[in-house]
Amino acid sequence: MATTNLSVYDKATIPNAKSFRFGIVVSEWNPEITKNLHQGAIDTLIDCGATKENIISWDVPGSFELVYGCKKMIQAEQLDAIIAIGNVIQGETKHFDFVCEGVTQGIVDLNIKYDVPVVFCVLTDNTKQQSLERSGGKHGNKGIECAVAAVKMAALKNIDRTSDSIGF
Repeated sequence: MATTNLSVYDKATIPNAKSFRFGIVVSEWNPEITKNLHQGAIDTLIDCGATKENIISWDVPGSFELVYGCKKMIQAEQLDAIIAIGNVIQGETKHFDFVCEGVTQGIVDLNIKYDVPVVFCVLTDNTKQQSLERSGGKHGNKGIECAVAAVKMAALKNIDRTSDSIGF
Protein backbone atom coordinates (compact mmCIF):
# COMPACT_ATOMS: atom_id res chain seq x y z
CA MET A 1 0.00 0.00 0.00
CA ALA A 2 1.35 3.40 -0.95
CA THR A 3 2.30 5.53 2.00
CA THR A 4 3.19 8.67 0.08
CA ASN A 5 1.40 10.79 -2.46
CA LEU A 6 2.32 9.46 -5.91
CA SER A 7 1.65 12.87 -7.47
CA VAL A 8 4.35 14.86 -5.67
CA TYR A 9 7.47 15.76 -7.64
CA ASP A 10 10.03 18.54 -7.69
CA LYS A 11 10.13 19.93 -11.23
CA ALA A 12 13.52 21.51 -10.54
CA THR A 13 15.04 18.02 -10.25
CA ILE A 14 13.65 16.76 -13.57
CA PRO A 15 15.25 17.31 -16.99
CA ASN A 16 13.31 19.45 -19.46
CA ALA A 17 11.28 17.17 -21.75
CA LYS A 18 10.95 19.66 -24.62
CA SER A 19 13.14 17.70 -27.05
CA PHE A 20 11.80 14.24 -26.17
CA ARG A 21 9.08 12.13 -27.83
CA PHE A 22 6.94 9.92 -25.63
CA GLY A 23 4.64 7.02 -26.28
CA ILE A 24 1.85 5.88 -24.00
CA VAL A 25 0.15 2.51 -24.42
CA VAL A 26 -3.07 2.27 -22.40
CA SER A 27 -5.18 -0.73 -21.48
CA GLU A 28 -8.90 -0.28 -22.10
CA TRP A 29 -9.72 -2.66 -19.22
CA ASN A 30 -10.83 -0.79 -16.08
CA PRO A 31 -11.09 2.52 -17.98
CA GLU A 32 -12.12 4.49 -14.88
CA ILE A 33 -8.60 3.71 -13.60
CA THR A 34 -6.51 3.72 -16.78
CA LYS A 35 -7.98 6.94 -18.19
CA ASN A 36 -7.03 8.77 -14.98
CA LEU A 37 -3.50 7.34 -15.11
CA HIS A 38 -3.25 8.33 -18.77
CA GLN A 39 -4.39 11.89 -18.12
CA GLY A 40 -2.02 12.24 -15.16
CA ALA A 41 0.87 11.09 -17.35
CA ILE A 42 0.02 13.46 -20.20
CA ASP A 43 -0.45 16.46 -17.89
CA THR A 44 2.89 15.75 -16.19
CA LEU A 45 4.82 15.29 -19.44
CA ILE A 46 3.47 18.65 -20.63
CA ASP A 47 4.26 20.25 -17.27
CA CYS A 48 7.84 18.98 -17.66
CA GLY A 49 8.18 20.60 -21.10
CA ALA A 50 6.92 17.99 -23.57
CA THR A 51 4.66 19.21 -26.35
CA LYS A 52 1.31 17.58 -27.18
CA GLU A 53 2.66 16.79 -30.65
CA ASN A 54 5.46 14.74 -29.08
CA ILE A 55 3.12 12.48 -27.08
CA ILE A 56 1.60 9.52 -28.94
CA SER A 57 -1.08 7.36 -27.30
CA TRP A 58 -2.33 3.95 -28.37
CA ASP A 59 -5.02 1.80 -26.76
CA VAL A 60 -4.90 -1.97 -26.31
CA PRO A 61 -7.72 -4.22 -25.00
CA GLY A 62 -6.14 -5.25 -21.68
CA SER A 63 -2.99 -5.20 -19.58
CA PHE A 64 -1.65 -8.42 -21.08
CA GLU A 65 -1.67 -6.73 -24.50
CA LEU A 66 0.48 -3.84 -23.26
CA VAL A 67 3.70 -5.68 -24.11
CA TYR A 68 2.77 -6.22 -27.75
CA GLY A 69 1.44 -2.67 -28.04
CA CYS A 70 4.69 -1.26 -26.66
CA LYS A 71 6.76 -3.46 -28.99
CA LYS A 72 4.78 -2.29 -32.04
CA MET A 73 5.07 1.33 -30.90
CA ILE A 74 8.85 0.99 -30.53
CA GLN A 75 9.03 -0.40 -34.06
CA ALA A 76 6.70 2.22 -35.59
CA GLU A 77 7.77 5.44 -33.89
CA GLN A 78 10.98 7.25 -32.99
CA LEU A 79 10.53 7.62 -29.23
CA ASP A 80 12.62 8.48 -26.22
CA ALA A 81 10.45 6.59 -23.69
CA ILE A 82 7.15 4.73 -23.44
CA ILE A 83 4.74 4.45 -20.52
CA ALA A 84 2.71 1.22 -20.32
CA ILE A 85 -0.53 1.94 -18.43
CA GLY A 86 -2.79 -0.78 -17.11
CA ASN A 87 -4.71 -2.09 -14.13
CA VAL A 88 -5.13 -5.62 -12.82
CA ILE A 89 -7.33 -6.25 -9.78
CA GLN A 90 -7.10 -9.43 -7.73
CA GLY A 91 -10.00 -11.79 -8.28
CA GLU A 92 -10.89 -15.27 -7.10
CA THR A 93 -8.70 -17.12 -9.63
CA LYS A 94 -5.01 -17.31 -10.55
CA HIS A 95 -5.66 -15.15 -13.63
CA PHE A 96 -4.36 -12.12 -11.68
CA ASP A 97 -1.01 -13.85 -11.06
CA PHE A 98 -0.57 -14.93 -14.67
CA VAL A 99 -1.39 -11.49 -16.09
CA CYS A 100 0.81 -9.64 -13.60
CA GLU A 101 3.76 -11.98 -14.11
CA GLY A 102 3.41 -11.91 -17.92
CA VAL A 103 3.14 -8.15 -18.20
CA THR A 104 5.99 -7.55 -15.77
CA GLN A 105 8.33 -9.97 -17.54
CA GLY A 106 7.27 -8.67 -20.94
CA ILE A 107 8.14 -5.10 -20.02
CA VAL A 108 11.47 -6.26 -18.60
CA ASP A 109 12.15 -8.05 -21.89
CA LEU A 110 11.33 -4.92 -23.91
CA ASN A 111 13.74 -2.88 -21.79
CA ILE A 112 16.48 -5.41 -22.43
CA LYS A 113 15.84 -5.89 -26.16
CA TYR A 114 15.22 -2.32 -27.32
CA ASP A 115 16.93 0.99 -26.73
CA VAL A 116 13.70 2.68 -25.69
CA PRO A 117 12.88 2.65 -21.98
CA VAL A 118 9.43 1.27 -21.17
CA VAL A 119 8.07 2.48 -17.83
CA PHE A 120 5.80 0.12 -15.88
CA CYS A 121 2.61 1.96 -14.92
CA VAL A 122 0.42 -1.05 -14.19
CA LEU A 123 -1.53 -0.95 -10.96
CA THR A 124 -1.76 -4.44 -9.46
CA ASP A 125 -4.07 -4.03 -6.51
CA ASN A 126 -6.17 -6.27 -4.30
CA THR A 127 -9.31 -4.16 -4.71
CA LYS A 128 -10.80 -1.62 -7.09
CA GLN A 129 -10.78 0.91 -4.23
CA GLN A 130 -6.99 0.59 -3.92
CA SER A 131 -6.68 1.24 -7.66
CA LEU A 132 -8.94 4.28 -7.45
CA GLU A 133 -6.82 5.65 -4.59
CA ARG A 134 -3.68 5.35 -6.78
CA SER A 135 -5.21 6.79 -9.97
CA GLY A 136 -6.17 10.22 -8.67
CA GLY A 137 -7.49 9.40 -5.21
CA LYS A 138 -6.05 9.83 -1.75
CA HIS A 139 -2.64 8.41 -2.72
CA GLY A 140 -2.30 10.60 -5.81
CA ASN A 141 -1.84 9.37 -9.36
CA LYS A 142 0.71 6.73 -10.38
CA GLY A 143 0.52 8.10 -13.93
CA ILE A 144 2.23 11.26 -12.69
CA GLU A 145 5.01 9.31 -10.99
CA CYS A 146 5.56 7.21 -14.12
CA ALA A 147 5.67 10.28 -16.37
CA VAL A 148 8.44 11.70 -14.20
CA ALA A 149 10.27 8.38 -14.51
CA ALA A 150 9.79 8.48 -18.30
CA VAL A 151 11.33 11.96 -18.53
CA LYS A 152 14.32 10.85 -16.46
CA MET A 153 14.74 7.69 -18.54
CA ALA A 154 14.47 9.67 -21.79
CA ALA A 155 17.28 11.89 -20.53
CA LEU A 156 19.33 8.82 -19.64
CA LYS A 157 18.69 7.33 -23.11
CA ASN A 158 19.89 10.56 -24.69
CA ILE A 159 22.77 11.26 -22.32
CA ASP A 160 25.16 11.86 -25.23
CA ARG A 161 22.62 14.26 -26.78
CA THR A 162 21.81 16.26 -23.64
CA SER A 163 25.16 16.44 -21.83
CA ASP A 164 27.86 14.31 -20.27
CA SER A 165 25.68 13.63 -17.26
CA ILE A 166 21.99 13.74 -16.57
CA GLY A 167 22.42 15.23 -13.12
CA PHE A 168 18.97 14.98 -11.68
